[in-house]
Order: sequence, then C-alpha cells, then structure tokens
Amino acid sequence: MKAIKKLKNRSLIWTAILGFSLQVNAQNPVITEKHTADPAAIVHNDTVYLYAGHDEAAHDFHFYNLNEWLIYSSTDMVNWREESAFPVTEFKWASGDAWAAEVIEKDGKFYWYVTVHHKDVDGKAGKAIGVAVAESPTGPFKDAIGSALITNNMTTDIDIDWDDIDPTVFIDHNGTPWLFWGNTKCYYAKLKENMIELAGPIKEVEGLPNFTEAPYIHKKGDYYYLTYAYEFPEKTAYAMSKSIEGPWEYKGILNEIAGNSNTNHQAILEYKGNDYFIYHNGGIPTQGGSFRRSVCVDYLYYNPDGTLKRIIMTSEGVNPAK
Repeated sequence: MKAIKKLKNRSLIWTAILGFSLQVNAQNPVITEKHTADPAAIVHNDTVYLYAGHDEAAHDFHFYNLNEWLIYSSTDMVNWREESAFPVTEFKWASGDAWAAEVIEKDGKFYWYVTVHHKDVDGKAGKAIGVAVAESPTGPFKDAIGSALITNNMTTDIDIDWDDIDPTVFIDHNGTPWLFWGNTKCYYAKLKENMIELAGPIKEVEGLPNFTEAPYIHKKGDYYYLTYAYEFPEKTAYAMSKSIEGPWEYKGILNEIAGNSNTNHQAILEYKGNDYFIYHNGGIPTQGGSFRRSVCVDYLYYNPDGTLKRIIMTSEGVNPAK
C-alpha cells in the first residue's frame, strides 16, 4: 500500500506540473499489508466489499494457518480499506481453520457461509460449512445456527474429511437460493428462504472434468457460469448452462496457475460497467507463497457467444472504476 501511495503522490506532482491527470492502477496484489486468500466479494450501496481469509503461516511452515477472515471495502477497485475481522472462534462448535467463505445479501441481511473444521462431536469431525449473519456487510457477524449447516457425515461417497469446503451461494431469478461446495466432488443443494436450512437433497454436479474445489456460480445474460479449481496445482476452469441445475457444458481453462500458489480461488463481480476476476496468488515479494497468498484483481471479458476469454493475470492491475 505504501508503494501505491507513493505513485499517487507522484501523480499529483505531475498533474500540477503538466496540467493533466495520470492514471493510477491497482497494482497486483491489491492487499499488501497482510496475506489474504480465497476472495469473495459483493456490491452493496455502490461499494464493493471484499471478504478474504487471513494467511498467517510462518514463511517456513508448509500448511495453512488461518484463524480469521478479513473484510475490505472499495469504491473504485483500486483503493481498499480494511473494515474489520471475523474470527473463527465465533463458531463454538468448530475447532478452527478459517478456510474459503462467501457472503451474500438477502432481504437486508448478510449471510456469510464459511469453511471450518468441526470438533470431534457425534461423528462430525472434519471440514464443515457454517453460516453467520449480520445487518451490515461489515458485521458484526454472529453464528446464525449454533451448529453446522453441512457436516462431513452428510457426504459419505468420498473417504476424505475435507470434501465439504468452499461454499458458494447463488440466488436465482425466482428467488430460490442454491448452495454449491466441495472438494473432489462438486455438491449442490437448494436452501430454504431463511438461508440457514437445506430445502432439498444434496446432489452432485456432473460434467466438470478434473474438479478439485472452489466452485463459484455467476450469471450473465442467458447463461449460468460455474467456475472451479481444476487439477493440482490448480488452474481455474469453467462450464456453462442455461439452468442452475445443469446440464453443464465444460468450456475449458479460464485462469492459469496463479504464480507461486498451488491453489486458485476466484470471485467474479460486475461493478460500474466492468467485469472483474478476483483471485489470489503468492505474489507479495515479502515471503509470499502457497500458504502466504495475496488477493489480486484483473478484468474478465466475454466473447460474443457468451464464452469467457482467458484471464490475463497482470502486475499492473485494473484502472480505477468510475
């Protein structure tokens, strides 16, 4: 952030000298004072709110250490302000791990779907999905249920305890909310109107080759898009459909391996007339890497037939949105 401030100061100096304004870009990563990962984002009252896990692993530690999520805001996709933090300890039934999460607004409330590790109670140990709720996009968020929404013993086809991760929620045009999540398999289920209970059975999404994790749903025009982490180390791939329940048609790779990060986790956002692809890499020069990741922002473009153009990851970032 200091580098960005220096660039802005130089811009002001040259503006005074030359009589015109110089464009200051975001520069990727966009958050540099802390390591951030697994971005999610919403637009509320003309402001973008960014939600990310806080990577706190030591440089020589070879696994994830996340104990909280961080909230940032921006009105131009370039300047980001840290608003607050949300600790995993809010979920009393969890033992830790503030993994990938997503926030969605419904009826004036903000629901935060999170990945945590469930305490070993009643056979529910393993990764689980919880829900928090707040009256504001910056919180304070509180556990909305007092227990998990999805637990490891609800998905037993795969003999692993980390397949219930990376929740994403999409509210369809008819108001129906849908939850997608998973590792190795992509699951989905309809939610009740209260956003904290399942309204139907858990199903599996078909037609996603090499699905690893990190599903994300968005809609543009007539098409639904399901982006996801592909293989490992992870690229981002995508599929398209005319229905939220499929069938999904695989379309190919959207984003390549993100720098020196083994994982690739995305959010897609339309804001002030532009489409954005928000992701993470290991790009902070101060000891960044797979367990010390950093949120980045680049543009997303559509082809005339609705397919997506390959993401071009840049160090320059995006222009300020106006």
